[in-house]
Amino acid sequence: MPHSIAYKRLSRTDGHRRSLLRNLATALFKHEKIETTSAKAKELSRVAERLITTALAGDLAARRRLAEYITEPAVVKKLVEQIAPALKGRTGGYTRITKTRVRSGDAAELSQIELLT
Repeated sequence: MPHSIAYKRLSRTDGHRRSLLRNLATALFKHEKIETTSAKAKELSRVAERLITTALAGDLAARRRLAEYITEPAVVKKLVEQIAPALKGRTGGYTRITKTRVRSGDAAELSQIELLT
């Protein structure tokens, strides 16, 4: 019996899941809202909250930690210089997940995840 599962596996291997979440996080910070499946959106929300909390520090060490995870340097710059200062007054809850529709091909429940700025 599995106890205390820390995250959803999303039916992927560890490397594939990490790569998926890195790409989703980069797209979220680049476009400020994306549409994906509900399960992916929930996992992405956990990742994005942690990255924004790291970006709030704004120092060189924080930028380097963000650059390890986010795949585009321009997105790291946008996160630290634009997104994080706009969210500075909040004590968490930087993202909003809204269920949008059911995909017709496979009946997957889709959600829109957006940054609260």
